[in-house]
Amino acid sequence: MTVFCLTVFMQDSTGENAFPGDYRNGLIDFGWDKQTTEWQNRKRAIELNNGRAAQMGILGIMIHEQLGNLNDIGLPQP
Repeated sequence: MTVFCLTVFMQDSTGENAFPGDYRNGLIDFGWDKQTTEWQNRKRAIELNNGRAAQMGILGIMIHEQLGNLNDIGLPQP
């Protein structure tokens, strides 16, 4: 079901995307287009760094799960 929703709704159906990964489709703006290019690039860089940090966090949890010491870092053992 999740894959279906992502396939249907997370596409550039209007051809109006400003950059790869822009799935607004002309519906939701929240003032993005009113900002400067420098501001937009800064926000994209922040979002990329947050995604990378989240991936590293998940990787750390997966490593500790395989080591069997999740309790040592404050997480419940599955």
